[in-house]
Amino acid sequence: MAITMENWVLTWTDTEGKPRRSVVSYNRSSAEDRKERLLAEGCTDVVVSLEPSRLRGRGA
Repeated sequence: MAITMENWVLTWTDTEGKPRRSVVSYNRSSAEDRKERLLAEGCTDVVVSLEPSRLRGRGA
């Protein structure tokens, strides 16, 4: 049995112009909070996107 999960990731451009991508996944509210903090730090092009994944149960 597989469980579908929602993993939210962020991409942005840092204050030095370098493209970045989160290496961790967030739940939706945490991703939106992180987006606001990145914008407050002066980052641009901040995008929150859904990256579905599957968690396999035992014996799968």
